[in-house]
Amino acid sequence: MKYFRNIWHQSKQLGFNPVHWLGVGLGSGLVPVAPGTVGSAVAVLWAWFQAPLSLIIKLSIVAVAFVLGIFICQQTAKALNQSDPGAVVWDEIVALVFVLALVPPEWQWWLVAFLFFRLFDIVKPWPIRDLDHSLHNGLGIMLDDIMAAIYAVIATTLANIIWITSIAKFFSKPLTDVDIF
Repeated sequence: MKYFRNIWHQSKQLGFNPVHWLGVGLGSGLVPVAPGTVGSAVAVLWAWFQAPLSLIIKLSIVAVAFVLGIFICQQTAKALNQSDPGAVVWDEIVALVFVLALVPPEWQWWLVAFLFFRLFDIVKPWPIRDLDHSLHNGLGIMLDDIMAAIYAVIATTLANIIWITSIAKFFSKPLTDVDIF
């Protein structure tokens, strides 16, 4: 019951302001458990709809969403009286859309990218943690997730290269060509 009161309280704080509702990912950030992960799932939907577009258009959309996100996240955090509330998931959404624009457009690689992004966003390895702790505004909210996105793109690309160069080659050989001994 406590969770529902918290959702009700946060939604009352946001009112009907469209900027705030974008900030909480159309309500996905208001879920009581793992709002960043739920918000990231919204990003998959967004990325799926823009998948047919060219890379330059996808990245342009992400750039505009990032710049708008500085304002959106700042205003929504202010409305919730917190510096970086978990309910604000616009940063996760934009960052994961960025990742999915840069990885192979296959569900397996999108899943790998999603998992890497969530890992880096939660664990916050250097310098993500420093960004998260040093900037307490809309830019800081957006930047730590973009940095996690860059890490996720690198990790997914490396996983793809490893798959293509080793594992896929092994499984593509006929059984008689495989050297067991």
